[in-house]
Amino acid sequence: MERQPTSFPKPGDALEYMELTLEAYRNIVNYLGSRHDVATLCRVSKGFQYVCERALYNTLYLRDISRTISICNTLTGQPRLSVLVDALTIYLSHDEDDSDNDNQHEHPEDIEMTPIIEAYWPAISGALKKTKRLRYLNIHINKDTNKAVAWVLDDCTFRLRRFHCDLNWDFHLVAFLNTQVDLIDLYILDYNETGSVTPINNVSSPSLVLDANSLPNLATLECTFSEAAIALVPGRPITHLKTCFSRLDLFEKREEMALLFSKIKLSTQPFRSLDIADSRYSEAFSMELISSVVRFRATISELRYIGTLVLPVMGKECVEVEVSEWVPAPASPSAFRALSSEMRLYTPTVMRVIFVNEFDRTVVTAVNGVWRVEPDVNTDMLWRDI
Repeated sequence: MERQPTSFPKPGDALEYMELTLEAYRNIVNYLGSRHDVATLCRVSKGFQYVCERALYNTLYLRDISRTISICNTLTGQPRLSVLVDALTIYLSHDEDDSDNDNQHEHPEDIEMTPIIEAYWPAISGALKKTKRLRYLNIHINKDTNKAVAWVLDDCTFRLRRFHCDLNWDFHLVAFLNTQVDLIDLYILDYNETGSVTPINNVSSPSLVLDANSLPNLATLECTFSEAAIALVPGRPITHLKTCFSRLDLFEKREEMALLFSKIKLSTQPFRSLDIADSRYSEAFSMELISSVVRFRATISELRYIGTLVLPVMGKECVEVEVSEWVPAPASPSAFRALSSEMRLYTPTVMRVIFVNEFDRTVVTAVNGVWRVEPDVNTDMLWRDI
């Protein structure tokens, strides 16, 4: 019998010969320690490219201006990559980019940054139009930067689930929010229904009020103005609200509170978390706030979290207590545990107490009947997690 020569895989057959399962590719990529390593592995084979590109572009955090422009131009020019983006965070802070402000006169190249800044928002606008499967979007802009750039959201077709923006409230932002039927979590820094008082070119300003049927699934709302909550809560399934009183005068604040709660009760779902900040906490007004909370079914039947108060509230699982004026104010873990135990003696449903001392928060939680101080809890997010 004639012996057949041994056959070996041809160079062109190497990829098929070494093909791994999708799960194996993902496991390998998950073990990599940096995005640079993932990008390098992306060039090894088609199989790795498929998995690595999804790992690289699924969640993007853009901070450096030049890098942001570069990545946005890539997304605009390559739809194959832009559809992979699920979560996008954009952070603009001129302070960080100009960290050597004291020596700017020694760096004439800083003058060349102007064209880059001018290209920044157009690049983002182009990328947002292409990220058609985006679900989570955060736009952070520091206080000294122009925030009237909501036009970057024009003609975007994605449907978000969570949206955090520091943009000015204008007709661009309103038009965008009117299209977001899947949005469940919204943070807005600005709110102003009146808009510009001076019409441009003798044309009246577009309406800055959301459509009544917009945001039908909104459940979590965080806004720095109570006027926004007053406008957005009615007719929507809001269960978590964080806002702030806008008025300082006690009489005006009472009117603001009455109006706010008259709108809160119009939510289509009972509240689970309510945090209304105040620039001036007082025992008397805290009691008035408590009275308003217990007056309505929307804020009493399912409520699990109340924000900062001067006195504890009965019947809730989590409360914040303002102790800045106590003499002496509690400072040790044993003091916090003792106060929490005393509170629970009279209010057995309380499982977590947050002590606020000059805006520093200490969290104490009951675990199997034992109170423990929790140093690692993110107190700014508790109202969302309840």
